[in-house]
Amino acid sequence: MKLIISSVSGEPIYEQIKTQIRTAVLNGDLKAGEALPSLRKLAKELRISVLTVTRAYNELADEGVVQNVQGKGTFVMDKGNELMRRQLETRVRESLAAAVSAAKAAGLPLERVGSMLAEEYRRER
Repeated sequence: MKLIISSVSGEPIYEQIKTQIRTAVLNGDLKAGEALPSLRKLAKELRISVLTVTRAYNELADEGVVQNVQGKGTFVMDKGNELMRRQLETRVRESLAAAVSAAKAAGLPLERVGSMLAEEYRRER
C-alpha cells in the first residue's frame, strides 16, 4: 500500500491517511484481515510524527474499518466494507439534500437536477 501525503492540500495529514486507507479497503486493495504498516514504519516512510499515524489508525478503528490488536498491529476488519458503505451513503444523502435545497432555491425542475446528477456521476468515473 502506497500512501501519498500532500502538505499543501489544506487537509490534515491524518485525514489524508484515513481517506486513502478507507478507499483502499473499499476498492479491495486491502482485504479483511490484512495488516496495515506499523505505526513507526508508516511514520518513518511518510516522514511524519508517529502521533499523526496513531490518530489516523485510532479514528479508523473507532469507525470500524480496522482493529488495533495490542502487540500485533492494526488489521482490516471483516465488516469494514459494510460499515464504510453505510457511512459513505450517509454522506451522499447529506450532499444530495444540500443539492436539492439549492436546486429548489434556483427553481430547477427535478428532471434537470436528475440529468445534472447523471452528468456528474459519469464525469467522475
